[in-house]
Amino acid sequence: MTPKPIRVLLVDDHYIVRMGLATIIDLQDDMEVVGQADDGAEAIRVYEQVKPTVTLMDLRLPNGNGTETTETLVKSSNANILVLTTFAGSEEIYRALQAGAKGYLLKNVSAEALFNAIRTVHQGRRCIPEDVASILASRIYTADLTSREIEVLQLLVKGESNKEIGAVLNISPNTTKFHLKSIMTKLNVRDRTEAATVALQRGIVPFRADKE
Repeated sequence: MTPKPIRVLLVDDHYIVRMGLATIIDLQDDMEVVGQADDGAEAIRVYEQVKPTVTLMDLRLPNGNGTETTETLVKSSNANILVLTTFAGSEEIYRALQAGAKGYLLKNVSAEALFNAIRTVHQGRRCIPEDVASILASRIYTADLTSREIEVLQLLVKGESNKEIGAVLNISPNTTKFHLKSIMTKLNVRDRTEAATVALQRGIVPFRADKE
């Protein structure tokens, strides 16, 4: 008796990407694309309709990002989620895996590695390639930032001055300076610009779609 094919749901806001993935996945004898979605809310609706066995999930999506959508689907349906994205920040990887993703691939992955990852996740096993694991390992060398420090970083990335940061968070200039000093120490950077750059590179502060 021929095993049932792996039922794959594609979640990506780029139509061309979805079409390319659908084409190569459907060529595999043991896989079939059963649904597509271009944002988080649609992903949840389509998931309930088609009941895929593996979901390929991009991270940056309209109407709910990929991490939030992953967490929702894992909690509600114990979904097998394989993240496929261009974003390689250590925090982004960490948050996706914490949300319940079983695997994390970068979009420069080979087709064969993608197919093997889909099969691995379908079997309920984790798939963390060496390059992703290396990025994730670097996270342990960064001391955890407090929630207030992350708020300060978010405003710093937006280009706000110390005075503006203090006004938004209702804290004094001295308190703002204290938080900035702590942030730079924890991130091992020398100035505000480098702190903002590292925050974006590592995914500590998400790069907003409305800035693209």
